Parts: sequence; structure tokens; C-alpha cells
Amino acid sequence: MSDANNNPLLYGLEQRIAPLPGFFSALQHVLAGLISIVTPPLIIGAALGLGPWMPYLISMSLLASGIGTLLQANRIRGIGAGMICMQGTSFAFVGVAISGGLWVKGQGGGPEDIMAMLFGVNFVAALVPVLISRFIEPLKRIFTPLITGTVIALIGISLIKVSVMNWSGGKGAGDFGSPTNIALGAGTLGVIVLLSCSRNRWLRLASIVIGIVVGCIAAALTGNFHPTMPGDSWFRLPALFPFGFQFNWAIFLPIALVSLVCVLEAVGDLTANSLISQQPIDNAAFRSRLKGGILADGLSCMVAAALCAFPNTTFAQNNGVIQMTGVASRYVGRYMAGILIVLGLFPPFGELLRQIPAPVLGGATMVMFGCVVAAGIRIITQNPLTQRDMLIVGLSFGIGLGSEAVPGALVHFPDIVATLMGSAAASGGLTAIVLNLIMPGEKASPALTARSGHDSPDSV
Repeated sequence: MSDANNNPLLYGLEQRIAPLPGFFSALQHVLAGLISIVTPPLIIGAALGLGPWMPYLISMSLLASGIGTLLQANRIRGIGAGMICMQGTSFAFVGVAISGGLWVKGQGGGPEDIMAMLFGVNFVAALVPVLISRFIEPLKRIFTPLITGTVIALIGISLIKVSVMNWSGGKGAGDFGSPTNIALGAGTLGVIVLLSCSRNRWLRLASIVIGIVVGCIAAALTGNFHPTMPGDSWFRLPALFPFGFQFNWAIFLPIALVSLVCVLEAVGDLTANSLISQQPIDNAAFRSRLKGGILADGLSCMVAAALCAFPNTTFAQNNGVIQMTGVASRYVGRYMAGILIVLGLFPPFGELLRQIPAPVLGGATMVMFGCVVAAGIRIITQNPLTQRDMLIVGLSFGIGLGSEAVPGALVHFPDIVATLMGSAAASGGLTAIVLNLIMPGEKASPALTARSGHDSPDSV
């Protein structure tokens, strides 16, 4: 971050930028986050059997991302951070969305019932960041880095099995686990890792996009990828809740918990964005910017649910783009929003993305989900872990992963308990919160305090 503060920006936060450089700068942001936006609906749609609707879900995800990005950039009436804050579908909701959809499916619901339930619940859950935007500081004292990191790591770990499922060919595939599928996923993963180690910053930035393109070419050459152009309309206006609106408390609670975690994650992303944009982070203006950014996150999630897209959150990818390009002008966010909205209004784009072979998608998401786990671990280990911290993390991981691995253990409990505790993020997160509240904190020994000259690192 110090480098960002020492190096002058080409375009400061409030500097206007000409259309041509503004467009190309925005295009780099979109390319950096595009795959992350469309991958969650691809994964959720494949897991819940929503194939025929997936192009529409992808299109609406892009449209909602564009609207949310526009809210963040403009900062009208206190809504938005007033920075380049790209909005995108959060991976954190993938696990709980799949669990909720499978529950509806188990009750005899069809694809439209699944979508009506998920988007109805997501719309209500979007009120969580809207309300919390008024109470950011008290929440940060409850959801410590230990809890936040634990939940994020559990989210990543629970998603890795989805990645492996796709890598092997996808659920129900006739050639599941075939050497060809494994090779396609490994090849995609290898290209991404190789480019991520490159000294060229643009290759690192586009590593996932290039890896997926190379994987699709390899799949086409081996006869495993036959892209077709869609036959329906090339332009589609969105509709509000086209599948109806349903709600269930058992599905709402885990999604609401993940929403809390995403708020804290967004706080970190917004803080980093402010630092890179060379804005202060210790004054009233920053606190106002933070509240506006979280409020825009919540409103963006409400818009996404109404359009049949999964919840949005502030992406971290574009922070790296700002640092590399030196362009922090919030007006670039308007160009980003325009590109995303245009892409969302044209269904053929979503149809082409839907056809990405499952093994290629699995290889690419292995990198993304692995990085989610690593990010959670990094947050957990910000401070040295005490015996108390180790116990909280260990029990949270054990209960979270155990309840998800053996869902039959909860078969005799009420549906609301089984659904809530069946998600690793929800059960592990609740365990971490309860233990952190009831377990007494540890104090550093006088000798340790005297040697370190600092307060105890145990406090969370």
C-alpha cells in the first residue's frame, strides 16, 4: 500500500477522463472480473439442473453487476462509495444457494420453484447489508478477523468439491472422471498457474480468461466442445421476479449469515480501494464513503434478486487494476457499468459462456476457490493464534465440514435446523460466533508484554 501512496496516479479519484482511455481502462476491469461474475451462476445452475435458464441467469448477473457498479461510482444521496468498485456475484453464496436449492428440490419443487425461492430469500437477505451500513463499527467488534477468516476459509473449502465435480465432467456425466476430462481441467489449471507466475502484469491479470480460452480450444480439438450460436432473440429486456417470489426461514438464515461475512469482506475491499486511490481512511469522509459503499452493496443485491441474479458484493480484483494502471478516476466506473449492462442485455453472450466445458470450468475454479481458502487463512493468522483461538477455529472447522460431509446426521432434526447446519459456512460460522462470545479471552503474561512492548496479540 505504501507504493500506492508514494506513486502519483495518472488520474485521481475525482479527475475526469476522456472517453477513449476511459473505455479501455474500464475494459481491463471488466476482463479482470468477468469470469468471477459469470462462474457462480454457472456452478449453481449446473448443480441444481437449471440448464435451460442459465443463459438468462448469466445475462441478469452481468446486468445487475453493471447497475451496482454504477451505484458505487456515482455516489448519489450517500448511496455508493464514489470509487471504482466493481460489483459482481459473490462466490460466498454458492454453497448456501446450492444447499437451499437442493432442499426445495427435495420437497418436490421444480426449477422455477427453486429460482422463486432463492431469489425471494436473496431479496430479503439484501436488507442485511442495507441495515448494517448504518452500524458498521459495532459489527466490526463482534465479527472479528478470527470469525470472518474462519467463515471465508470454510466457504472456499466447501466450494472445492464443486470444482472437483466439474473437473471430473459434471454431475451425471457419462464420462465422469475420464482421463480426457482430467487432462482438460489440468491443462486449464496449468495455463492459469503458469501465467500467474509471469513477470508481465497483463498476463497475470488475464490469466484466468486466457486459461479458459485455451481449455475451450483444447476441448474443441479433442471433440469435447461444440459451441453453437443461440437461436432465440439477440436482445432481451429484463423482467422483475419472472419466476415468482417465495420465502423460507430455513434457507434465509444461512444466506443472511453469509451476507454478514460479505459485508465485512467488502469493508476490507473498500478500505484497500481507498488506500490505492490515495484517499484517507481515518476521517469522517472515509466513514461516510464506507457506509455508502455497504449501502450500495445491499441495494445492488436487491436489484440482483429482482432481476433473478445472485447476490452481489464489491470485488477486490479491480483494486489490482487501479494499482497497475494508475487510473483511479471514479468516472471509469461509469464506463465499466455501461459495458456490463450492454453485455447483460444480449443473451447470446450468456449462451456462449454457458457452453464452457465442465472440466475447463472446474480447472479454472480450482484456482479461484483455493484462493478463497488462502484468503481466509491469511485473515485468521493476522495475529498469532492463542490456545483459545486454536480451539475456536478447530471446532468451527470440525462442526462446519462435518455437518456438510454427513448431512444424514441431522435427519431427525427439524428441517430448519438441518438446512441451516447443513452448510459449512453457516454451521461453522455460528459455532465460531458463539464460542467467541462465551469463551473468556486470554491475557498475555507480564514477561511477554515486557518483551514485546505491545499489547497482547490475543485480543480479537
